[in-house]
This record gives sequence, C-alpha cells and structure tokens, in this order.
Amino acid sequence: MEAARVVAGELPDLAHLPELPGRGPGADLLGRGAALLTDLHVDLQPSGWRLVARSGLDERRTLDFLSWDLDAAETAFAGYTGVLKVQCAGPWTLAAGVELTRGDRALSDAGAVRDIAAALAEGLGEHVREVRRRVPGATVVAQLDEPSLPYVAAGRVPTASGFGTLRAVGVHELLDGLRAALPDGVPAGVHCCAPGVPFELLGRAGAAFVSFDLALVRTRDYDALAELVESGVHLLAGAVPTNGVTGAVRDTARPVRTLWRNLSQPPEMLAQRVTVTPACGLAGLSPDAARAALARAREVARALYEAPEEER
Repeated sequence: MEAARVVAGELPDLAHLPELPGRGPGADLLGRGAALLTDLHVDLQPSGWRLVARSGLDERRTLDFLSWDLDAAETAFAGYTGVLKVQCAGPWTLAAGVELTRGDRALSDAGAVRDIAAALAEGLGEHVREVRRRVPGATVVAQLDEPSLPYVAAGRVPTASGFGTLRAVGVHELLDGLRAALPDGVPAGVHCCAPGVPFELLGRAGAAFVSFDLALVRTRDYDALAELVESGVHLLAGAVPTNGVTGAVRDTARPVRTLWRNLSQPPEMLAQRVTVTPACGLAGLSPDAARAALARAREVARALYEAPEEER
C-alpha cells in the first residue's frame, strides 16, 4: 500500500503498478511473469522456476502477491485518470529463465517458447482487463520486461548445467516471439536495461514505446533510435540513477538533451516524444530513496519541457 501511494503521489500523469520483489519468491520478476501464463503452471525448484503439470503452492503464492498488489492499487489510484502502466517479464526473458519439466531451460525448446508467448499474451490481456476494472478512469498500457533479450539474441544464455550456452535465436524467431506476446488492443512496449538493446528489432516487433537505461546507449545505437522516433515509437529514457539521486536536476537532464540532439530531432519535440524514468528498477532503494528518484524524474521532465535545448 505504501508503494502504491508513493507512485500515485509522485507520478500523477504516468503511474505504474508497483512490484516489490524483496517479499520473496513469487514477487520476483520470473515468478510474477510466469503466474500470468494462461494454462501453464510453474513450481519453484532449488534451481529456479520450472514448468509443471498443475498448479501448486508456489504458483498460488505468486497469484496472492498479485491480488494484494491490485487491491492496494485500487485504493491508492481511486479516481485516477492518467496513464497506468503494468509490466511483466517478456517471453524471451521467461524462456531464458524458466525451466522445462525435464530440467533444461524453456529456451532450448522452440515449441515451449511459442507456448509461453501465446500464454503470456492471453494472461497479460486478462491482467490488463482486471486493472481497467479496478481503476476504470485509467488508460492502461503494458510493458514487457526483457533484460535477457540481448543475451538470447547473442547466444549467451547458459544451459541449466552451466557448462555451455544455448543457441543464438535468429531475428525472425525473436520477432515472432515478441509479436505473439503483445496483447491485442493494449498499447504495449518493451523495457530492457541491459547493454546491447536491439532497438531496431523492437521497432519491427511493433512496440509502442521502448524503455532503456540511457547510460548504456552507445553511438552505434543512434541510427536505430532515430528511426524509432521517426516511426512514432515513444522513448522512455532511463536517466535517473537507481542507486540514489545525487547532483542537480540539470545534471540529470543533460544526457537526455544530448541524446535528442544526437538523434537530430527538433528540440521542441523532446518533451512530447521522450519520457524520463529511472534507469531500471527501484527495488534496491528504501521507500524514501525511491520517492526521491520518482520525484527527480518528474523534475527533469519539467525542465526538459520548459527548456528543451541545453541551458547556457
């Protein structure tokens, strides 16, 4: 409830359903995402989450966490009329992190990957409908969290034994998985705070927005990011550090302006096409530090709106 109230108070225009992984298994990224897989079930093993034949205690715990979070959001966001973002692990991160019944990673089985993507689209769509029911004034958008996507594409996901790596997944297969997981009728995007975000791939997959750690963007990414902007994809630039807010607002805003200038985009469009966010999750921060990070994101956004070009 405290987390939901912090979000509602600090983010009046683009709130999100908070996640608190520190509560333990079932509140973590993989467990929470796996719980949304319609007609697929998971259980927690010593090696991690595993697909199983039927629902058990571990899966019910994940659903309880989600239900409690929805109860808190319904109270904290009562009367809310802005954009409300829900997020869960994407199909490739789930496939790279969840094991098959026989013990290897789901990523090793193309059929299992297809099943995960389809089940995720259905489950996430139902989740969005439930959020809309509980917060009827909100415009709900969905975000697929894909921290493992660059490693899947590069063939750097280790096998269950740890003695080898799984094959690199080709572009067309990656596209099929992402497209299949995006729920129908819901504005949806992708978040990846790992190095080597495949920006061009995400644009081809149909993402409405792309969220990334601004500090990890390299010169070679500029062309792909510019193409995203020109095709109408919204950028969520992770400019606020997630290890605690330091420095002045102008120091946090400077890299955003620099990126926009390097994309050769008109300054007056910056505040309309870019949303300022924390670089990644805030789970490692105290409530006060998380509140400060969200407040800094809002302050930087205001500064970019009032002065899109670099202050002299």
